[in-house]
Amino acid sequence: QVQLVESGGGLVQAGGSLRLSCAASGRTFSSYAMGWFRQAPGKEREVVAAISGSGERTYYANSVKGRFTISRDNAKNTVYLQMNSLKPEDTAVYYCAARQTTTGTLYFTRASTYGNWGQGTQVTVSS
Repeated sequence: QVQLVESGGGLVQAGGSLRLSCAASGRTFSSYAMGWFRQAPGKEREVVAAISGSGERTYYANSVKGRFTISRDNAKNTVYLQMNSLKPEDTAVYYCAARQTTTGTLYFTRASTYGNWGQGTQVTVSS
């Protein structure tokens, strides 16, 4: 098991930027594929971005492609989500998630496949 703590959320105007961080406990961070998900009121949780344990492979939802960047620093046990050109529709609670894998080349996009979740951080984009 790994404990996850997100930070970096807040209120920003449309067109602005935020960087979310997710710090993980433990000494085997590189063996975890990581994902960022979000959930807006009345909507289902959806994947935003995912990254393999090695950091070499990434995935982005179409709605954020070209605006968001997922990255990780395995030496710091941290995964990041850089969010640029934010839109009001990006408003949601953002969660990071971790899933242990046997290979560093896989990422996962389904929330049900992740066993470890952070508490979430609110991102609000005003128009």
